[in-house]
Amino acid sequence: MKRIMIDASKCDGCKNCELACMDSHRKDGKEGVITLDFTNPETVARNGIYNDGNGGYLPHFCRHCSKPACAESCMSGALVKDPETGHVKYDENRCGSCFMCVMNCPYGIPKVDAARVKIIKCDFCNDRPEGPACVAACPKKAIWVEEV
Repeated sequence: MKRIMIDASKCDGCKNCELACMDSHRKDGKEGVITLDFTNPETVARNGIYNDGNGGYLPHFCRHCSKPACAESCMSGALVKDPETGHVKYDENRCGSCFMCVMNCPYGIPKVDAARVKIIKCDFCNDRPEGPACVAACPKKAIWVEEV
């Protein structure tokens, strides 16, 4: 299984990973962070960089946990752990909008979308053969993909 690994001590809070995530998941047909529309409620990163309060930063990424609380609490079966890849996958067509996954994830990763009808969660950029956009965008190599 491949997972995103984090070394918070290398993170300088540039948020390139967030911008790359937003760009990778946009639906307007454009490319490049310079053309992102931040007034569009669909422009949301599936990861996050937060200030730790001590001059450092806390990179927040989906762990695709071995025992994912988000998937275990999903009553509709919209979130399932793929036994082949180990990634927690989301099927928005099955989502009942109960948001139990949001309440139960110990890392605070799934987010409710602006319309409050689905969640927004890391999909490991499975449509990108080169891997997650966030990892490619990190200039400090604070995040990387590793086989676990």
